[in-house]
Amino acid sequence: MKVYPDFTDSELITLICEGNENAFAEIYNRYWKQVLYYAAQKTGDMIAAEDIVQDVFVSLWKRRDQLEIKSEFKNYLIVSIKYRVLKFLSRERIKRLAEESNAPAYDLLDDSTQQYLDFDELRTALEEMVGKLPEKSALIYRMNKEEGLSHREIAYEMGMSEKAVNSNLVRTKKILRAGLHTFLFSFLL
Repeated sequence: MKVYPDFTDSELITLICEGNENAFAEIYNRYWKQVLYYAAQKTGDMIAAEDIVQDVFVSLWKRRDQLEIKSEFKNYLIVSIKYRVLKFLSRERIKRLAEESNAPAYDLLDDSTQQYLDFDELRTALEEMVGKLPEKSALIYRMNKEEGLSHREIAYEMGMSEKAVNSNLVRTKKILRAGLHTFLFSFLL
């Protein structure tokens, strides 16, 4: 009989890729408290944090036959949680902004409200474009723009080289710039 606590993360991942449920249970038991604490700390909402952690582990199991984890598993898991937290916070912000924009307490003669709504529409369009990016590109972009992490910090978090982070950001910015150009052109017509 195998003693899974003695296995390394990479050995367990190999077994998970082969469909071994006991190896998956070991990985889950090894990390769920740490990532739950991290998600709860970032979201400020324990229920949302539990959902995020569950989603990440369910996704891990569903994609077990396609897994290619090149960095440490713990870093991979934290980056996955971070990405889901960012998506959650983005959705919450959009909900909050929608609720605020529906509030009837604004002056019709005040142009700042229209400017705010136009800016909000632009920000929403940008969020949608970022949401359509490949998962890794979106995460790198958000880590840089929303969290203010440097290329070096992102490279460390993602287990990549700084050069790879930089080229990814350059590509992402070109895609977003082209998308925003199209949005602004149609918006101004």
